[in-house]
Amino acid sequence: MEYLDFELPIKELEEQLDKCEIIGKESDVDVTESCKNIEKKLLKTKKDIYKNLTAWQRVQLSRHPNRPYTLDHITALAGNTFMELHGDRTVKDDKAMIGGLGKIGDQSFMFIGQQKGYNTKTRQYRNFGMSNPEGYRKALRLMKMAEKFGIPVVTFLDTPGAYPGLEAEERGQGEAIARNIFEMTKLKTPIITIVIGEGASGGAVGIGVGDLVYMMENTWYSVISPESCSSILWRSWEHKEQAAEALKLTAEDMKKQKLIDGIIKEPLGGAHYDRETAFKEVERTIIEAYDQLKKLSTKDLIKKRMEKYTKMGEFKG
Repeated sequence: MEYLDFELPIKELEEQLDKCEIIGKESDVDVTESCKNIEKKLLKTKKDIYKNLTAWQRVQLSRHPNRPYTLDHITALAGNTFMELHGDRTVKDDKAMIGGLGKIGDQSFMFIGQQKGYNTKTRQYRNFGMSNPEGYRKALRLMKMAEKFGIPVVTFLDTPGAYPGLEAEERGQGEAIARNIFEMTKLKTPIITIVIGEGASGGAVGIGVGDLVYMMENTWYSVISPESCSSILWRSWEHKEQAAEALKLTAEDMKKQKLIDGIIKEPLGGAHYDRETAFKEVERTIIEAYDQLKKLSTKDLIKKRMEKYTKMGEFKG
């Protein structure tokens, strides 16, 4: 397990607990009481740390290297029923954007999401979760396929942003994202969107126009990352904590501003501490959301979706 800076007190206590248990196993000394006291202190420390997280600490947790990514969620939800589909039928297959058909119970879904890597090799392979235009075009192709066969769409957002390279711009990065937003607003099938990590800028919104949008507890969703915001305003990354607070990018902030529909509770310490519980919460959320949306006619579904997004940014004096 890797620990973030603010988690170091937890690391120390967990190391103490491990040593205590080893002493108990390897000697005749009864350390049961000592181990229990350390466990109590560890639980209290965890609760104290995680109930008072700053916006920047939430950003750090969303990037935790042990945090489950899109394919982890899909595998947990759909298991062997998941069949990945490839290519945009124009340029190539974007490895940073994955998608395919799978089942939760007896219900089929089209799963789409950004995928990051676990080590240097896979991070390069997945382009650090930053999609090229062909990734967004692949996503749109799969959404149109889902629409054709009446299959609901589930999108997982986890990207530091769309790939900003010259070749991406040459192939129409802005147009690809804009096209997706346009097409998703009128897609004739339910769309459920979940932010499972980083939800940065147009790169996230390009597959994020959902009928119901949820954020996991330790994620963020914003027009810009705190580091980039800091570098623009202060010409330095040193003010990233201040920028994170000002951007109002946490799940709680987004819910207060009515930009998302709900927050998915995470296990104490984050999704990486107890993956199975996190996966079950995501599955429950998807099933409940689909149960709501499947009752709507296609006309009402699109009408409510359009109303949802046209209301955003309204200001009444």
